[in-house]
Amino acid sequence: MSALFEDLIGQPRAVDLLSAALAQDRVAPAYLFAGPEGVGRQLAAVRFLEGLLADGQPSARERRRLLERNHPDLLWVEPTYQHQGRLLTRAEAEEAGLSRRTPPQLRLEQIRDIGRCLARQPVEAKRGMVVIEAAEAMAEAAANALLKTLEEPGHGVLILLTSAPERLLSTIRSRCQLIRFLRLNPEAMAQVLERTGSTAQDAPELLALAAGSPGALIDHRRSLAGLPEELVQRLDSLPATPMEALALARDLCEALDGEQQLWLIGWWQHRLWRSGSSASRLKRLETLRAQLLSFVQPRLAWEVALLDLTPSVS
Repeated sequence: MSALFEDLIGQPRAVDLLSAALAQDRVAPAYLFAGPEGVGRQLAAVRFLEGLLADGQPSARERRRLLERNHPDLLWVEPTYQHQGRLLTRAEAEEAGLSRRTPPQLRLEQIRDIGRCLARQPVEAKRGMVVIEAAEAMAEAAANALLKTLEEPGHGVLILLTSAPERLLSTIRSRCQLIRFLRLNPEAMAQVLERTGSTAQDAPELLALAAGSPGALIDHRRSLAGLPEELVQRLDSLPATPMEALALARDLCEALDGEQQLWLIGWWQHRLWRSGSSASRLKRLETLRAQLLSFVQPRLAWEVALLDLTPSVS
């Protein structure tokens, strides 16, 4: 059984629980894989479903079908953006060049698809399989619909992946078997990055943002690489005059979409903290983050924040 999970590094407790469920054929109707982003929750879900399909043994064929999301009894659900009557995943939105001002959501129609999937008889497998990414991204109506599905799970197994289990309804959490995933120590981080060919020298603020998550570190590298170098330099030096602050706000909003702006704030906070910046500046950026998430006009929010951070004004 250990061969099935051999590449799930740094999660021995999760491996023990999932291996035991497969070995004893005591699979729960619903699981909650809870832990930070990028520490192996999605990998564990794929390997666990592979074990269900192959009697607890590794299977290259089933693994490939699961990774390609083309198994007839698998429904893989992830948060979406709504655009011109269509639901787009994060990857599809990026490919379409869609401006992403707010994070994607799990929507009611997606949850209804889950109920239909679990209610029908499976085609090949013993049970239907559903994986929900970022389960904390459900709106209230979607969460209530999921609760009804959990009360009558039908012919299947449902796996919820979440980095924020506290944001789920307590009634949803109580109907799932909890599998906890932990942050990795530096040695395990290095082992995962080496296996994936992703070793590199990382800036301290990126390591701080990753916080023991190799997957998050790779994502943060990609986000940093997507920032125009000229904007990074201007942020490092901070605007010296009100005109510079207003110009920087304009250029930030023209160059970055909403998700990139939110990522930038977190990165900038770590950078300022490491340089010994005052707590008031870090708190001001946290206020800016809250404003961007509450639909304040982004350019106006940046203009006011950068003016507050400009020495000649403050």
